Amino acid sequence: MANISYVTEEGLKKLQQELDRLTSIERPKISQQIAEARDKGDLSENAEYDAAKEAQGLLELRISKLKETIANTRILDESKIDASLVQILSKVTIKNTKNNATMQYTIVAESEADLKAGKISINTPIAQGLLGKRQGDMVEVTVPAGKIPFEIIEITR
Repeated sequence: MANISYVTEEGLKKLQQELDRLTSIERPKISQQIAEARDKGDLSENAEYDAAKEAQGLLELRISKLKETIANTRILDESKIDASLVQILSKVTIKNTKNNATMQYTIVAESEADLKAGKISINTPIAQGLLGKRQGDMVEVTVPAGKIPFEIIEITR
């Protein structure tokens, strides 16, 4: 059974750009390395050839996984996101009620997560704890460091 992943149009473009880069730039580069190593003679004791073949195998695996991910991707329509409760693509402002620290995160698909940009994966403990909650709700999220109490301050699109 395929794993369906939901992304924005921007997220899908990034996946497609990575696939294009791997197939049009990285694949020919590795083929060239294999050809150069093969030209050096005896393949049974040629470490360069073995390394290039292994790199080729890893690249082909990555290409295959990317193709599968793209095939099983569905684009989310951001205009249909309900801002009354937390869901994927919601921008959520939360306050840690222990230390009064306020944070703002956008909940995105795993492939689009970027903590520096404030985008957390829907699969993270914080996102999982916030899903389906409303503004003003108190949530206790279990993270590796323990339980953290949060108050949902604001939900936007």
